Amino acid sequence: MATALWGRAEQQDFRSRVRGTLLGSAIGDALGAPVAGLSLDGIRAAHGPAGPTGPAPAHGHRGTVTASTQLTLFTVDGLIRAHVRRDTGGWHPPTDVHRAYLRWAATQHDWGPDERRKDNGWLAQEEWLYARRGPERACLTGFADDTRGTPDQPKNPTARDAAATARSAPFGLLVGWEPSLVLQLAVECATQSHGHPTAYLSAGAFAVLVHGLMRGETLDAVLQRALALLAARPGHQPVTDALRRAVAAASGGTAESLSPGSPGEGGDAADTLAVAVHCALVAEDVPHGLRLAVNHGGDSSATGALCGALLGALHGETALPAAWLAELEGRPTILELADDFALEMTQGPALHGPAASAPGWLTRYPRG
Repeated sequence: MATALWGRAEQQDFRSRVRGTLLGSAIGDALGAPVAGLSLDGIRAAHGPAGPTGPAPAHGHRGTVTASTQLTLFTVDGLIRAHVRRDTGGWHPPTDVHRAYLRWAATQHDWGPDERRKDNGWLAQEEWLYARRGPERACLTGFADDTRGTPDQPKNPTARDAAATARSAPFGLLVGWEPSLVLQLAVECATQSHGHPTAYLSAGAFAVLVHGLMRGETLDAVLQRALALLAARPGHQPVTDALRRAVAAASGGTAESLSPGSPGEGGDAADTLAVAVHCALVAEDVPHGLRLAVNHGGDSSATGALCGALLGALHGETALPAAWLAELEGRPTILELADDFALEMTQGPALHGPAASAPGWLTRYPRG
Protein backbone atom coordinates (compact mmCIF):
# COMPACT_ATOMS: atom_id res chain seq x y z
CA MET A 1 0.00 0.00 0.00
CA ALA A 2 1.34 3.39 -0.92
CA THR A 3 2.00 5.82 1.92
CA ALA A 4 -0.31 8.35 0.32
CA LEU A 5 -3.27 6.08 1.00
CA TRP A 6 -2.78 6.31 4.77
CA GLY A 7 -4.32 9.29 6.56
CA ARG A 8 -3.55 9.97 10.21
CA ALA A 9 -6.78 8.37 11.44
CA GLU A 10 -6.20 5.29 9.30
CA GLN A 11 -2.65 4.93 10.59
CA GLN A 12 -3.81 5.21 14.20
CA ASP A 13 -6.57 2.65 13.70
CA PHE A 14 -4.17 0.28 11.94
CA ARG A 15 -1.59 0.56 14.72
CA SER A 16 -4.28 -0.03 17.37
CA ARG A 17 -5.43 -3.18 15.60
CA VAL A 18 -1.87 -4.45 15.09
CA ARG A 19 -1.17 -3.90 18.79
CA GLY A 20 -4.50 -5.48 19.68
CA THR A 21 -3.77 -8.56 17.60
CA LEU A 22 -0.30 -9.21 18.97
CA LEU A 23 -1.05 -8.27 22.58
CA GLY A 24 -4.37 -10.12 22.49
CA SER A 25 -2.67 -13.25 21.22
CA ALA A 26 -0.03 -13.02 23.93
CA ILE A 27 -2.44 -12.49 26.85
CA GLY A 28 -4.60 -15.37 25.59
CA ASP A 29 -1.50 -17.55 25.39
CA ALA A 30 -0.46 -16.54 28.91
CA LEU A 31 -3.96 -17.09 30.31
CA GLY A 32 -4.10 -20.59 28.87
CA ALA A 33 -0.54 -21.62 29.69
CA PRO A 34 -1.21 -22.72 33.31
CA VAL A 35 -3.98 -25.11 32.21
CA ALA A 36 -2.68 -26.31 28.85
CA GLY A 37 -2.87 -30.09 28.69
CA LEU A 38 -5.34 -30.42 31.56
CA SER A 39 -8.75 -31.98 31.13
CA LEU A 40 -11.78 -29.83 31.94
CA ASP A 41 -12.15 -31.69 35.25
CA GLY A 42 -8.47 -31.08 35.93
CA ILE A 43 -8.85 -27.37 35.24
CA ARG A 44 -11.79 -27.12 37.63
CA ALA A 45 -9.96 -29.07 40.28
CA ALA A 46 -6.99 -26.72 40.08
CA HIS A 47 -8.80 -23.40 39.60
CA GLY A 48 -12.37 -23.89 40.79
CA PRO A 49 -15.65 -24.33 38.86
CA ALA A 50 -15.05 -21.21 36.75
CA GLY A 51 -11.51 -22.21 35.81
CA PRO A 52 -8.86 -19.49 35.49
CA THR A 53 -10.46 -16.05 35.52
CA GLY A 54 -7.22 -14.10 35.26
CA PRO A 55 -3.46 -14.61 34.94
CA ALA A 56 -2.06 -17.47 37.00
CA PRO A 57 1.50 -18.75 37.45
CA ALA A 58 3.06 -20.77 34.63
CA HIS A 59 6.74 -21.43 34.06
CA GLY A 60 7.38 -19.92 37.48
CA HIS A 61 5.63 -16.57 37.04
CA ARG A 62 2.27 -14.96 36.27
CA GLY A 63 1.70 -13.73 32.75
CA THR A 64 4.39 -15.84 31.10
CA VAL A 65 3.95 -16.77 27.45
CA THR A 66 4.73 -19.93 25.52
CA ALA A 67 6.54 -20.77 22.30
CA SER A 68 3.41 -19.67 20.41
CA THR A 69 4.05 -16.04 21.30
CA GLN A 70 7.77 -16.35 20.67
CA LEU A 71 7.13 -17.69 17.17
CA THR A 72 4.45 -15.09 16.49
CA LEU A 73 6.96 -12.33 17.22
CA PHE A 74 9.53 -13.88 14.92
CA THR A 75 6.85 -14.14 12.23
CA VAL A 76 6.38 -10.36 12.48
CA ASP A 77 10.15 -9.87 12.32
CA GLY A 78 10.31 -11.96 9.15
CA LEU A 79 7.48 -10.04 7.49
CA ILE A 80 9.12 -6.68 8.26
CA ARG A 81 12.38 -7.92 6.75
CA ALA A 82 10.57 -9.18 3.66
CA HIS A 83 9.09 -5.72 3.20
CA VAL A 84 12.51 -4.10 3.69
CA ARG A 85 14.05 -6.41 1.09
CA ARG A 86 11.64 -5.21 -1.58
CA ASP A 87 14.10 -2.34 -2.13
CA THR A 88 16.63 -4.86 -3.43
CA GLY A 89 14.24 -6.84 -5.63
CA GLY A 90 14.66 -9.84 -3.30
CA TRP A 91 10.94 -10.28 -2.65
CA HIS A 92 10.10 -13.72 -1.29
CA PRO A 93 8.33 -13.49 2.10
CA PRO A 94 8.35 -17.27 2.83
CA THR A 95 12.16 -17.18 2.74
CA ASP A 96 12.39 -14.22 5.11
CA VAL A 97 9.86 -15.76 7.50
CA HIS A 98 11.79 -19.05 7.40
CA ARG A 99 15.01 -17.24 8.29
CA ALA A 100 13.17 -15.65 11.20
CA TYR A 101 12.03 -19.08 12.40
CA LEU A 102 15.62 -20.29 12.26
CA ARG A 103 16.56 -17.35 14.50
CA TRP A 104 13.82 -18.50 16.89
CA ALA A 105 15.22 -22.05 16.77
CA ALA A 106 18.58 -20.68 17.92
CA THR A 107 16.90 -19.24 21.02
CA GLN A 108 15.84 -22.76 21.96
CA HIS A 109 19.36 -24.08 22.32
CA ASP A 110 21.59 -21.01 22.87
CA TRP A 111 22.17 -19.58 26.35
CA GLY A 112 21.53 -16.06 25.12
CA PRO A 113 22.03 -13.69 22.17
CA ASP A 114 25.07 -14.40 20.02
CA GLU A 115 26.70 -11.10 19.04
CA ARG A 116 28.54 -12.85 16.21
CA ARG A 117 25.29 -13.36 14.29
CA LYS A 118 25.20 -10.17 12.25
CA ASP A 119 21.74 -10.88 10.81
CA ASN A 120 20.06 -11.14 14.21
CA GLY A 121 18.64 -7.62 14.27
CA TRP A 122 17.17 -6.35 17.51
CA LEU A 123 14.51 -8.97 18.25
CA ALA A 124 16.94 -11.86 18.57
CA GLN A 125 18.90 -9.76 21.08
CA GLU A 126 15.99 -9.85 23.54
CA GLU A 127 17.21 -12.11 26.34
CA TRP A 128 13.73 -12.99 27.64
CA LEU A 129 13.06 -14.88 24.41
CA TYR A 130 15.85 -17.37 25.20
CA ALA A 131 13.61 -19.64 27.24
CA ARG A 132 12.13 -22.92 26.12
CA ARG A 133 8.38 -22.69 26.70
CA GLY A 134 6.88 -25.95 25.56
CA PRO A 135 7.53 -25.80 21.81
CA GLU A 136 5.78 -28.49 19.80
CA ARG A 137 8.08 -31.18 18.47
CA ALA A 138 7.14 -30.32 14.87
CA CYS A 139 8.50 -26.79 15.34
CA LEU A 140 11.79 -28.04 16.75
CA THR A 141 12.30 -30.61 14.00
CA GLY A 142 10.96 -28.37 11.24
CA PHE A 143 13.52 -25.68 12.03
CA ALA A 144 16.36 -27.99 13.00
CA ASP A 145 18.15 -27.43 9.67
CA ASP A 146 18.25 -24.83 6.91
CA THR A 147 15.97 -26.71 4.54
CA ARG A 148 12.72 -24.80 3.99
CA GLY A 149 9.56 -26.87 3.82
CA THR A 150 7.16 -26.00 0.99
CA PRO A 151 3.62 -27.05 0.02
CA ASP A 152 5.15 -29.46 -2.49
CA GLN A 153 7.69 -30.81 0.01
CA PRO A 154 6.42 -29.99 3.50
CA LYS A 155 8.18 -30.77 6.74
CA ASN A 156 6.50 -33.21 9.16
CA PRO A 157 3.64 -34.34 6.86
CA THR A 158 1.74 -35.97 9.73
CA ALA A 159 1.90 -32.98 12.11
CA ARG A 160 -1.69 -31.81 12.80
CA ASP A 161 -1.33 -29.78 16.00
CA ALA A 162 -2.11 -26.06 16.22
CA ALA A 163 1.40 -24.64 16.63
CA ALA A 164 1.64 -23.37 13.05
CA THR A 165 -1.83 -21.86 13.31
CA ALA A 166 -1.01 -20.12 16.59
CA ARG A 167 1.92 -18.25 15.03
CA SER A 168 0.01 -17.16 11.90
CA ALA A 169 -1.90 -14.07 13.05
CA PRO A 170 0.78 -11.72 11.62
CA PHE A 171 -0.02 -12.77 8.06
CA GLY A 172 -3.47 -11.29 8.58
CA LEU A 173 -1.90 -7.91 9.37
CA LEU A 174 -0.99 -7.52 5.69
CA VAL A 175 -4.12 -5.52 5.01
CA GLY A 176 -2.98 -4.37 1.58
CA TRP A 177 -2.91 -7.96 0.30
CA GLU A 178 -5.79 -9.85 -1.23
CA PRO A 179 -7.26 -12.51 1.13
CA SER A 180 -6.31 -15.36 -1.21
CA LEU A 181 -2.65 -14.27 -1.09
CA VAL A 182 -2.76 -14.00 2.70
CA LEU A 183 -4.05 -17.57 2.87
CA GLN A 184 -1.36 -18.78 0.47
CA LEU A 185 1.46 -17.11 2.40
CA ALA A 186 0.24 -18.51 5.72
CA VAL A 187 -0.03 -21.98 4.16
CA GLU A 188 3.47 -21.79 2.68
CA CYS A 189 4.98 -20.73 6.00
CA ALA A 190 3.01 -23.33 7.98
CA THR A 191 4.39 -26.15 5.81
CA GLN A 192 7.85 -25.22 7.00
CA SER A 193 7.04 -27.23 10.13
CA HIS A 194 3.54 -28.70 9.73
CA GLY A 195 2.85 -30.67 6.59
CA HIS A 196 -0.62 -32.09 7.23
CA PRO A 197 -3.42 -30.25 5.36
CA THR A 198 -5.44 -29.86 8.56
CA ALA A 199 -2.57 -27.93 10.13
CA TYR A 200 -1.55 -25.70 7.26
CA LEU A 201 -5.08 -24.96 6.06
CA SER A 202 -6.09 -24.04 9.61
CA ALA A 203 -3.18 -21.59 9.62
CA GLY A 204 -4.33 -20.15 6.30
CA ALA A 205 -7.95 -19.84 7.40
CA PHE A 206 -6.96 -18.15 10.66
CA ALA A 207 -4.81 -15.60 8.81
CA VAL A 208 -7.76 -14.78 6.53
CA LEU A 209 -9.98 -14.22 9.57
CA VAL A 210 -7.49 -11.82 11.16
CA HIS A 211 -7.04 -10.06 7.81
CA GLY A 212 -10.76 -9.33 7.44
CA LEU A 213 -11.11 -8.15 11.03
CA MET A 214 -8.12 -5.84 10.58
CA ARG A 215 -10.04 -4.25 7.70
CA GLY A 216 -13.03 -3.58 9.92
CA GLU A 217 -15.27 -6.42 8.72
CA THR A 218 -17.42 -8.60 10.97
CA LEU A 219 -16.35 -12.03 12.11
CA ASP A 220 -19.43 -13.55 10.45
CA ALA A 221 -18.45 -12.01 7.12
CA VAL A 222 -14.83 -13.08 7.24
CA LEU A 223 -15.82 -16.62 8.23
CA GLN A 224 -17.83 -16.90 5.02
CA ARG A 225 -14.83 -15.65 3.03
CA ALA A 226 -12.52 -18.14 4.69
CA LEU A 227 -14.92 -21.00 3.95
CA ALA A 228 -15.13 -19.94 0.30
CA LEU A 229 -11.34 -19.80 -0.06
CA LEU A 230 -10.89 -23.14 1.69
CA ALA A 231 -13.34 -24.85 -0.66
CA ALA A 232 -10.79 -24.73 -3.49
CA ARG A 233 -8.06 -26.41 -1.42
CA PRO A 234 -7.50 -30.18 -1.37
CA GLY A 235 -7.89 -31.60 2.14
CA HIS A 236 -9.99 -28.70 3.37
CA GLN A 237 -12.95 -30.68 4.73
CA PRO A 238 -11.80 -31.11 8.34
CA VAL A 239 -11.10 -27.37 8.65
CA THR A 240 -14.31 -26.41 6.86
CA ASP A 241 -16.35 -28.73 9.08
CA ALA A 242 -14.69 -27.38 12.21
CA LEU A 243 -15.44 -23.76 11.30
CA ARG A 244 -19.05 -24.63 10.52
CA ARG A 245 -19.36 -26.36 13.90
CA ALA A 246 -18.03 -23.20 15.54
CA VAL A 247 -20.67 -21.07 13.86
CA ALA A 248 -23.43 -23.52 14.75
CA ALA A 249 -22.27 -23.72 18.38
CA ALA A 250 -22.47 -19.95 18.71
CA SER A 251 -26.25 -20.38 18.70
CA GLY A 252 -26.06 -22.89 21.53
CA GLY A 253 -23.32 -25.15 22.76
CA THR A 254 -19.96 -24.93 24.51
CA ALA A 255 -16.31 -24.71 23.60
CA GLU A 256 -15.83 -28.14 25.14
CA SER A 257 -18.27 -29.67 22.67
CA LEU A 258 -16.07 -28.45 19.81
CA SER A 259 -12.86 -30.07 21.01
CA PRO A 260 -13.27 -33.84 20.93
CA GLY A 261 -9.52 -34.32 21.09
CA SER A 262 -7.30 -36.67 19.16
CA PRO A 263 -6.15 -39.91 20.78
CA GLY A 264 -4.02 -38.78 23.66
CA GLU A 265 -4.36 -34.97 23.84
CA GLY A 266 -6.45 -31.95 23.07
CA GLY A 267 -7.47 -32.02 19.42
CA ASP A 268 -5.86 -30.99 16.16
CA ALA A 269 -5.45 -27.57 14.56
CA ALA A 270 -8.99 -27.55 13.18
CA ASP A 271 -10.51 -28.38 16.58
CA THR A 272 -8.40 -25.69 18.21
CA LEU A 273 -9.37 -23.07 15.65
CA ALA A 274 -13.05 -23.99 16.05
CA VAL A 275 -12.93 -23.39 19.81
CA ALA A 276 -11.23 -20.01 19.35
CA VAL A 277 -13.71 -18.89 16.70
CA HIS A 278 -16.69 -20.01 18.77
CA CYS A 279 -15.43 -18.07 21.79
CA ALA A 280 -14.78 -14.95 19.72
CA LEU A 281 -18.30 -15.16 18.27
CA VAL A 282 -20.02 -15.37 21.65
CA ALA A 283 -17.66 -13.12 23.62
CA GLU A 284 -19.35 -10.32 25.56
CA ASP A 285 -15.96 -8.60 25.79
CA VAL A 286 -12.31 -9.61 25.50
CA PRO A 287 -11.87 -11.04 29.03
CA HIS A 288 -15.08 -13.06 28.70
CA GLY A 289 -14.01 -14.49 25.35
CA LEU A 290 -10.55 -15.41 26.63
CA ARG A 291 -11.90 -17.07 29.75
CA LEU A 292 -14.17 -19.21 27.59
CA ALA A 293 -11.30 -20.01 25.23
CA VAL A 294 -9.02 -21.48 27.88
CA ASN A 295 -11.63 -23.30 29.97
CA HIS A 296 -11.84 -26.57 28.06
CA GLY A 297 -9.89 -29.78 27.75
CA GLY A 298 -7.98 -28.93 24.59
CA ASP A 299 -4.83 -26.91 23.91
CA SER A 300 -5.75 -23.98 26.13
CA SER A 301 -2.74 -21.80 25.38
CA ALA A 302 -3.30 -22.13 21.63
CA THR A 303 -7.06 -21.49 21.83
CA GLY A 304 -6.39 -18.52 24.09
CA ALA A 305 -3.82 -17.13 21.65
CA LEU A 306 -6.08 -17.58 18.62
CA CYS A 307 -9.13 -16.08 20.31
CA GLY A 308 -7.08 -13.18 21.68
CA ALA A 309 -5.72 -12.36 18.23
CA LEU A 310 -9.21 -12.38 16.72
CA LEU A 311 -10.68 -10.15 19.42
CA GLY A 312 -7.67 -7.85 19.37
CA ALA A 313 -7.88 -7.40 15.59
CA LEU A 314 -11.63 -6.80 15.89
CA HIS A 315 -11.59 -4.26 18.72
CA GLY A 316 -8.03 -2.87 18.90
CA GLU A 317 -5.72 -2.59 21.88
CA THR A 318 -7.98 -0.40 24.04
CA ALA A 319 -10.42 -3.30 24.49
CA LEU A 320 -7.77 -5.51 26.12
CA PRO A 321 -7.85 -5.90 29.93
CA ALA A 322 -5.29 -3.50 31.34
CA ALA A 323 -4.67 -5.53 34.50
CA TRP A 324 -3.76 -8.60 32.44
CA LEU A 325 -1.50 -6.58 30.17
CA ALA A 326 0.33 -5.16 33.18
CA GLU A 327 1.53 -8.67 34.08
CA LEU A 328 2.26 -9.83 30.53
CA GLU A 329 5.77 -11.08 29.94
CA GLY A 330 7.58 -9.22 27.17
CA ARG A 331 4.94 -6.53 26.82
CA PRO A 332 7.44 -3.75 25.92
CA THR A 333 8.97 -5.94 23.21
CA ILE A 334 5.56 -6.80 21.76
CA LEU A 335 4.55 -3.14 21.67
CA GLU A 336 7.84 -2.11 20.05
CA LEU A 337 7.56 -4.80 17.39
CA ALA A 338 3.90 -3.98 16.71
CA ASP A 339 4.73 -0.31 16.24
CA ASP A 340 7.67 -1.16 13.99
CA PHE A 341 5.39 -3.31 11.83
CA ALA A 342 2.80 -0.56 11.57
CA LEU A 343 5.53 1.95 10.71
CA GLU A 344 7.03 -0.30 8.04
CA MET A 345 3.67 -0.95 6.42
CA THR A 346 2.66 2.72 6.35
CA GLN A 347 6.01 4.50 5.84
CA GLY A 348 8.41 1.83 4.61
CA PRO A 349 10.14 3.71 1.75
CA ALA A 350 10.83 6.67 4.03
CA LEU A 351 12.60 4.37 6.49
CA HIS A 352 15.00 2.57 4.19
CA GLY A 353 14.63 4.01 0.70
CA PRO A 354 17.08 6.33 -1.09
CA ALA A 355 16.07 9.28 1.13
CA ALA A 356 15.77 7.26 4.34
CA SER A 357 14.89 9.25 7.45
CA ALA A 358 15.70 6.40 9.87
CA PRO A 359 19.24 5.19 9.13
CA GLY A 360 19.15 2.74 12.05
CA TRP A 361 16.25 0.79 10.54
CA LEU A 362 18.51 -1.55 8.57
CA THR A 363 20.42 -2.32 11.74
CA ARG A 364 17.17 -3.32 13.42
CA TYR A 365 15.99 -5.26 10.37
CA PRO A 366 19.01 -6.26 8.26
CA ARG A 367 18.31 -7.18 4.67
CA GLY A 368 20.53 -10.25 4.97
